[in-house]
Amino acid sequence: MRSTPADRELATRLRLALARAARRLRQEGGTDLSPSLTAALATIERRGPLTPSELAARERVARPTVTRIACRLEAAALVTRTADPADGRSSLITVTPSGRALLAAARTRKDAFLSERLDALAPEDRATLERAAALLEGMVE
Repeated sequence: MRSTPADRELATRLRLALARAARRLRQEGGTDLSPSLTAALATIERRGPLTPSELAARERVARPTVTRIACRLEAAALVTRTADPADGRSSLITVTPSGRALLAAARTRKDAFLSERLDALAPEDRATLERAAALLEGMVE
């Protein structure tokens, strides 16, 4: 199926709205971490412990980039690196309690920000956003 001008316009509007929403939520999160550090930390929390290669694959970045990210997160005491018992040449990256607390606090602030805005909407608009959220989740999975 060929995209129409209306489809391309909608795609542009969605891209801009999602980018602005993501930027605003990062600001509301209140951490000093860059988006790439935050994303990597969240991935390690959700899927870890991970080897650097596994993290690179999940984050879709090069292995040297993950090495720099892991070093910065480790320096901030948000992750630890230990020897991988299955492969002595590699390490496992694990989120620390401080890293978990930082992510939890940021998520709480972001959820509160969105909840305030949702509370101000009419029920039919909230229902529309609920449907849009389900559609967006399906599109990006």
